[in-house]
Amino acid sequence: MIFHLAEWLGFPGVLNVIRYLTFRSGAAMVTALLIGLLIGPRFIAWLRVNQGKGQPIRSDGPQSHFAKKGTPTMGGLMILISLAISVLLWMEWDKPFVWAALFVTLGFGIIGFLDDYAKVTKRSSAGVSGKVRLLAEFLIAGSAVYYVSLFSGTTLYFPFLKDTGLDLGLFYVAFGAMVIVGAGNAVNLTDGLDGLATMPVIIAAMTFGIIAYLVGNAVFAEYLGVHFVRGSGELIVFVGALVGACLAFLWFNAPPAAVFMGDTGSLALGGAIGTIAVITNHELVLVIVGGLFVLEAVSVIVQVASFKMTGKRVFKMAPIHHHFEQLGWPESTVVIRFWIISIVLALAGLATLKLR
Repeated sequence: MIFHLAEWLGFPGVLNVIRYLTFRSGAAMVTALLIGLLIGPRFIAWLRVNQGKGQPIRSDGPQSHFAKKGTPTMGGLMILISLAISVLLWMEWDKPFVWAALFVTLGFGIIGFLDDYAKVTKRSSAGVSGKVRLLAEFLIAGSAVYYVSLFSGTTLYFPFLKDTGLDLGLFYVAFGAMVIVGAGNAVNLTDGLDGLATMPVIIAAMTFGIIAYLVGNAVFAEYLGVHFVRGSGELIVFVGALVGACLAFLWFNAPPAAVFMGDTGSLALGGAIGTIAVITNHELVLVIVGGLFVLEAVSVIVQVASFKMTGKRVFKMAPIHHHFEQLGWPESTVVIRFWIISIVLALAGLATLKLR
């Protein structure tokens, strides 16, 4: 909105800086951060009053988590409000990719909200039926991927190879939907400790923000040997808002957490990252950058499969962050070490841009 207002005025004087993506990205981050910090205290107080006993704690979870009983959930609503307002203020409204990312983020957020609401009202760790939730996620993700493919094509590009890919045709919609749904649920599984999912999401989002800016610039894309995606650079405004909203949430989620993001936030944030990976044609790089989320998801799959086939568990508890808690690692140690892993993986993901 602000961009088009400045454009209507002819970008006079200092308003000329609004032309630049980098400025609007920074402005979007600051705007989302300030909105989150301003609405946070009253929003958390409102959640506490309306949820009573807060998020149900798993009876089979680590004993240390019972101290968190009564902490309200659905804090992801705070992230979504800050993100949406900031993006709509600073984006160019005629850029389709930002709308696609916002559609998936808010769509997954609604699914997560319904799941959180069911858990709180039923006082159970089981929310909406898994099949219903997955169906809704695939419908949203599939619609977004089809829309995106109209502008960016249906080719799957391979990292480490110079502008080399495989055209999947209609199968690309199914593949892209799987990437987005997988990312959303992987982040959801990671969100089990205070601050554990938020910072890795920020790191992954910033990484893909850089990728989006580079592949959206014809000069940089040609130099790096990556596929040029016209208009993808505008996604850094979305990423800026996402980072600002997450930082504001982390202010209140820092141990001891005053609020949990719940599925409302984790599903939405994972879906957002997955969508940006699809838009920038860097779906396979997401496996590297989001390696921590992949590890968390794989640990659950391995645990379930092993128990069903052999009756034995590979990990003391899944997802894997609980395994390390059961080994005696303090929660803060698990969180910070996982953050470090996320940073290393993000750098490795960025390295794929040059190693071609």
